[in-house]
Amino acid sequence: MDTALLLSGVVALGIGAQWLAWYLKQPSILFLLLIGILIGPVLHYFDPDLVLGELMFPFISLGVAIILFEGSLTLEFDEIKQHGKVVQMLVSVGVVITIAIVALSTYLLFDVDPKIALLFGALVCVTGPTVIIPLLRSVRPNKTVSNILKWEGIIIDPIGAIAVVLVYEYIISGGEANSLLLFGKIVVLATALGMAGAYVLAFLMRRHMIPEFLRNVFTLAFVLLLFSVSNHLEHESGLLTVTVLGVALANWPKFPRDHILEFNESLTVLLVSVLFIVLAARVELNSLVSVGFAGLVLLAIVMFIARPLAVWASSIGSDLKTNEKLMISWIGPRGIVAAAISSLFAIRLQEYDIQGVELLVPLVFMVIIGTVMIQGLGAKMVGNMLGVREPETNGILIVGSNPVALLVATSLKEQGFDVIVAHNNYTNIAKARMSGLRTYFGNPVSDHADRHLDLIGIGHLFAMSMDKELNTLSEIQYRHEFGEQKIYRLKFSDEKVKSERQDKTSNFQSQWLFGKDVTYTKLASMLSKKARIKITNITDSYTYAQYKADNKQFVPLYTLDKEGKLHVITSKFDNEIPRDRRLVALVVEDEVQPKAVDVTAKQEQARALADANFDNTAKAPEKRKEKELLAETTKTDAAMATAEAEANAEMAATDKAAEAKESVVKTSDKSAGNGDGKAPKTADGSLDPQRLPDTQADKSKKEDI
Repeated sequence: MDTALLLSGVVALGIGAQWLAWYLKQPSILFLLLIGILIGPVLHYFDPDLVLGELMFPFISLGVAIILFEGSLTLEFDEIKQHGKVVQMLVSVGVVITIAIVALSTYLLFDVDPKIALLFGALVCVTGPTVIIPLLRSVRPNKTVSNILKWEGIIIDPIGAIAVVLVYEYIISGGEANSLLLFGKIVVLATALGMAGAYVLAFLMRRHMIPEFLRNVFTLAFVLLLFSVSNHLEHESGLLTVTVLGVALANWPKFPRDHILEFNESLTVLLVSVLFIVLAARVELNSLVSVGFAGLVLLAIVMFIARPLAVWASSIGSDLKTNEKLMISWIGPRGIVAAAISSLFAIRLQEYDIQGVELLVPLVFMVIIGTVMIQGLGAKMVGNMLGVREPETNGILIVGSNPVALLVATSLKEQGFDVIVAHNNYTNIAKARMSGLRTYFGNPVSDHADRHLDLIGIGHLFAMSMDKELNTLSEIQYRHEFGEQKIYRLKFSDEKVKSERQDKTSNFQSQWLFGKDVTYTKLASMLSKKARIKITNITDSYTYAQYKADNKQFVPLYTLDKEGKLHVITSKFDNEIPRDRRLVALVVEDEVQPKAVDVTAKQEQARALADANFDNTAKAPEKRKEKELLAETTKTDAAMATAEAEANAEMAATDKAAEAKESVVKTSDKSAGNGDGKAPKTADGSLDPQRLPDTQADKSKKEDI
């Protein structure tokens, strides 16, 4: 078959597997490995050794080097300290326990060299964010479990890679006492080259000697060159060199890491998509079968002995409950680092004639497929049994921090819903935080938001920013995450119900918030007239018709049924509200008029009884359980809050005038939508790395974890 057709087909299948994983909200590695095995050893359509020939080994080597560099570029030492003692223990003591138990079990179950058993143990100690995060979104464990698993996966990825590379370097150095000098030489050379490379690259970037359009490709070329030079100077030292390079750059002051990460992540997706299919296509089915019953025993040890022991040892002295420990013990699927590096090392170690090398790849692939399928498919059931799953995603993500958005967010929070206010205006976000709302400071459609915006328990989007482009991008970004029926948008006066563009792209048209005739201008005008949120039970004794007669100027926002379910008022509203609903509306107090018809005492009593019955039988909306803060906010946080309050006081007069007229409002918020509010800076003048005004509160929560 035509080589170009085969290679382009592999790329298409790889990206298709990534899309399928995104659509089904499952780990992509499972689909990639299954496709590779299917087109390779099962159907014999693709033989990587025959197609790639002598390029096979360099392709895998360079691909793994880039994956390791991208992973190590995410390892910030400060970040490890911020995510609680359990996470710190899992990525240190937990790693050692896992490696020791798995290595010993492998040595006892199979006829392998102890060094190969140790390498296998190091390979399967890594979970990885690409496998964990899709599972968390699907399973929805509680906040404590989610935070631990999420940050363990992110931090252990580069730490596990370093452990694997060090074990590998030890093996190729001979592993004997007289070969420790060679091992030390490899480590010293790789460390020196990595640090020197980091200094050179950081120097060039910080002095702006590399133009913006060349930064990403320059970094890629630099990494590949450094990898090859290191291997040339000392055999097999390149992987450790690029890992050290990534860790050094991740912690280098003022290095533009985010821009490099954005490019490398895209490149890594492409490489992983192709590399995993190539690696899986090289797996021999006979080798997978050859591990037999002993392989299944080893898989059981990895899942039910090594992982629980690591979790229990790491959680000593913590406040984790037994059911939370069990859930963390259950979720531990292996991922990218294990599959990619094991295949590369298996190829390279063949020339060293070490006993058991041929078992390395089938054992790793068996553990990956077994843990992803068993733990992934069984996680929901286990979570339900242990009672650690969050309820259905009924929380709300509100994009925008203007006064109307904050008013709606506060009312939803008071009704018991999880609410996150996301925007890039620091002053407004600080105001939201001070009023007790969960916040995200930054662009809600950025890569940073993908990694840091916690959407567990969130199932609705209210696009309420006065930056209409941001609203549109948010709708597109979260449409798949929440579903089309749970995306809502606040209208502005110049936005017609259907413009020409919406006619052409009607699939991107969201539901209008609070009715087809309700605009931001109308709501802001009502706020300027001291409108308030009014909560009323609509019952047989007090109908919506009576409510309309009582309230001359009001806008219904949403209703709650007796099950605590949210029903948002949209452009489809038929001006009728069923009985046994709690109506939340914005009402202008000065316009509240008494009923024209006198109300008898009996009618008042019936209404009071109906209200009492509604309140007694109605359920509060289920929400994710938050741990109480165990520590007071620090003096720094208090000082920042004081400064924010002063800034808010200075802006109050301007805000009142701006809210009344849309033309003025638009002008003021256009800058707000672009992040005109100033965020605090660190001592060296850089942006606060946490990006969240809630830093101190979050820290106290994470310390408890």
